[in-house]
Amino acid sequence: MGVGCRRQAEPTAQDEKELAGRRVAVLLTEGFQDQEALHPMDYLGERGAAVTVIGPTIETVKAYNSDVQITIEQTVADVSVGDFDALVIPGGQSPARLRENETVVDFVREFVQSGKPVAAICHGPQVLVTAGVMDGKRATCYAGMSEELVEAGSDYEDTELVRDGNLITSRLPQDLPVFSHAIAQALLEKAGGV
Repeated sequence: MGVGCRRQAEPTAQDEKELAGRRVAVLLTEGFQDQEALHPMDYLGERGAAVTVIGPTIETVKAYNSDVQITIEQTVADVSVGDFDALVIPGGQSPARLRENETVVDFVREFVQSGKPVAAICHGPQVLVTAGVMDGKRATCYAGMSEELVEAGSDYEDTELVRDGNLITSRLPQDLPVFSHAIAQALLEKAGGV
């Protein structure tokens, strides 16, 4: 099953388009967790955000846990933090690959430092750890990587959502409704919409 990546729904009700004009990057590569990529993409797109999938190379990549495929539209090397209002990092096996790419790690570090919302779920915080931005931050993640988060200087909380400044973290696919909603709220707050 292939998935188109520019996800901006047709206008239906004005209140559902609260994110019109907001640009969101979803950072992934081979081995992403399908729901953790698709849920935020759909949720934000349905509310009017322009969602772009970025990664190390332009290619079609497959989820590790299903036959879902997503095409990476732009490389991290060809975009800048200024192109987007928020960054989403889904989990799965993708973050372990992303954290090995220096260009990706530098981009994530710069995004966090910009003060714009950065949301990572499950294993997504691995990229944040490698970027060196987790020291002194409250966060959550997949329980199996919690020690890594603590070793990076984070205050780990085993809860469905942790928001510390511009960082938004969640644990599992079951947390996706709260995770996606928190990203939308952060976008509205950043733009003065709330």
